[in-house]
Amino acid sequence: MRPEAPVSWSVLIPVKVLAQAKSRLTGMPAGDRAELVLAMVADTVIAAAAATLVGRVLVITDDPVVASEVEVLGALVIRDEPAAGLNAALAFGARHALEQWPDGGVAGLAADLPALRSGELSVALHATAMAGRAFVPDADGTGTTLYAAGPGWAFEPLFGWRSRDRHRGAGLAEIDLPELRGLRRDVDTAADLRLAAEIGLGPRTRSLLAAVDLP
Repeated sequence: MRPEAPVSWSVLIPVKVLAQAKSRLTGMPAGDRAELVLAMVADTVIAAAAATLVGRVLVITDDPVVASEVEVLGALVIRDEPAAGLNAALAFGARHALEQWPDGGVAGLAADLPALRSGELSVALHATAMAGRAFVPDADGTGTTLYAAGPGWAFEPLFGWRSRDRHRGAGLAEIDLPELRGLRRDVDTAADLRLAAEIGLGPRTRSLLAAVDLP
């Protein structure tokens, strides 16, 4: 059933401890890699928080540096109490969000979207509100960058290996629109980051790359 009024969304962004993040960004010193990950997280949070349909951004992390950074940006921080992987962290965050805002929708968003634009996220969330549950595939066509469930729908993310096929198999609507380039471009490698730069990076990542050489 289509909502009569715009849905207010809780956006959940899980973030690993920086020392463990983005091991595929090889050729960079560990300190530079951690700074890059933090910059991408910051740009993702900034874009998500500015989306018109987003009521709040919740970051699920056990890293104190990440927590301090995103709190300054207006995000709420939740400890990853399950500590059992991405889907468990998202489910835990969703339970917290629905306890506080039971009439809203819940969305799980990748933390490595430095080219994300607020308008893209609003387009995807509006489409989800029409469908009930939906996901956005990544640019490579195998993974997922956004999973969302509207009010009254079960929140059951299936991130991980070949998550696009898994979400399709679960009967979710797939949102694959040409205007979602930044939302679909997650970053795991230096090549991914260069492709994100062609779309246009957020301010934190752009500023950092002006001072750091990519491998």
